Amino acid sequence: MPHRNIFKKILFCTDFNTDAMRAFRYALNIAAANKDSELIIFHAIPEPDAQFWKSYIYEVEDVDTKARQDIDRKIAEVYTPAIPEDIAWSSDFSVGNVGEEILRKSQEESVSLIVIGRGAGSNVINRMLGNFTEKVIRKAHCPVLVVPDEEEGEI
Repeated sequence: MPHRNIFKKILFCTDFNTDAMRAFRYALNIAAANKDSELIIFHAIPEPDAQFWKSYIYEVEDVDTKARQDIDRKIAEVYTPAIPEDIAWSSDFSVGNVGEEILRKSQEESVSLIVIGRGAGSNVINRMLGNFTEKVIRKAHCPVLVVPDEEEGEI
């Protein structure tokens, strides 16, 4: 039986918290096990945060370019060194409702798997906005792997 790639495009969603690194390891392992798959590293900036920064640093020209540079730098520091050369990858970010942005990006890229850390849905911002992880699970067109933080499994 020929090997068939189940997961051609994997959308790894990060908020750069520690639980995201654990989810990243899962995404990498799945990408490595699915020959010729592509890993997309995606960060959604919650709209209230974006508006705060745009009003707070209004004197800075082109705040979106600055955000892109900061995100690219974080990805280069945290994720890029761990990606094997044979795994194709890209990165992107957007501003808006986190759950909706993840769903939009997954549709736009026709991803076959979304990988997200469960802790990402439990920080203060997301408690205020509603748990975006639950929304992604309910509305996604593809499987969603929700990876718990290591401490969450301890009793």
